Amino acid sequence: SFAYFTVKDRLPQILTKVIDTLHRHKNEFFEEHGEKGVEAEKRAISFLSKLRNELQTDKPVIPLEDELPDAALWNQYLDYQRSLLNGNGEPSWFQSPWLFVECYMYRRIHAALAQNPPIGSFDVFKEGKAQNFFESQEAIIALCTYFQELLKNIKDLDEKQLQGELFKLLQVSLWGNKCDLSFSAGEKSSQKSSPLQCLEDMIPYIIVNDMEKLWSLLINAKKGIQISTVRVDIILDNAGFELVSDLVLTDFLLSSKLADEVHFHGKSIPWYVSDTTKNDFNWTIKQLQSANHMWMSRCGINWEGNLKKGIWVYQDHMFWTLPHIYSSMAEVAPDLYADLQKSNLLLFKGDLNYRKLTGDRKWEYTVPFHQALNKFHPAPLCSLRTLKSDTQVGLKPGQGEQIQASEPEWMISGKYGIVQFDATP
Repeated sequence: SFAYFTVKDRLPQILTKVIDTLHRHKNEFFEEHGEKGVEAEKRAISFLSKLRNELQTDKPVIPLEDELPDAALWNQYLDYQRSLLNGNGEPSWFQSPWLFVECYMYRRIHAALAQNPPIGSFDVFKEGKAQNFFESQEAIIALCTYFQELLKNIKDLDEKQLQGELFKLLQVSLWGNKCDLSFSAGEKSSQKSSPLQCLEDMIPYIIVNDMEKLWSLLINAKKGIQISTVRVDIILDNAGFELVSDLVLTDFLLSSKLADEVHFHGKSIPWYVSDTTKNDFNWTIKQLQSANHMWMSRCGINWEGNLKKGIWVYQDHMFWTLPHIYSSMAEVAPDLYADLQKSNLLLFKGDLNYRKLTGDRKWEYTVPFHQALNKFHPAPLCSLRTLKSDTQVGLKPGQGEQIQASEPEWMISGKYGIVQFDATP
């Protein structure tokens, strides 16, 4: 299965890159922290080399021994995985659910650094995320320019035109999800060309397209007298170009009065190579602000303003970096679930969020999305995702089989996308 190749090939590759990154920063650690920095780097590397060996030789997954706040939850989850085996051996790297061991690896990478001050807060993936941003510069300029031009006459747009612009920016945000570094094992994956040019050609590749339903929800909320503020939450995926496309989409929602406030949910630790942390979020806005391109810096300045005014809120929660699927959120993180219930619309970006929404199972393609969510329903929600793993629900009868016949790799190539909506409580 795709999971097998991921664990066998991609994950060790990612670990090797992390070790190499630490090697390359040795001098920097020495300059900043003296011998202590070099010692910490050595300890972190030996921790990660041991981890890579455990993975490659299919050793049992071991409990976390660090003092970090989520360690107990992780170890409880490992006990749960153990209980599923009914005494038939221990959960190991190749004999456990893919979602669990993949999340577990990133958590162990975090521990390798967090347990080794003074380099504890070093983000081993930061360089790759920054590189993706700089290599996507032309696409970012094209998008910021388009958006700033759109803002000049946004008040004059009628409903049909507003809907058309929303659909465009939803698609840019959807296809922005192709820029994923954990998928390419950290190889380059930037957006080179203008993201707006080929949207028409890409429509056939959106195999579930619920944009109309999303529009109905937003326009009805806007007209609804009973709702005082319309809140949209976006559960972020990758930093770099994808994050910029998400920020443009959410600014459009505010500027067109389809939403009054937006809450962004990022990761509290470096995760899946290119996932957005608070540092990435702030860094991206600063980069845009200081860019020597008028419309890029205008976007950055406006977005900084949105944060200051409190109509944009960035938040993270340890639940997003646990191995749990979302149907257990109400039980594991009741505070987060209660917060999401205050939202009018939840937008989940990317493949990992989709796997966690649907329990990462090998569903029949035609199983309804609502059923796969397994009672996870804090608010109306929508998944914007390009397919990079073999789980997909909510297709029409025969649709999956038809694509499969001509493209055996369709579920993992990132070529197909979905805008999949569920409003039923």
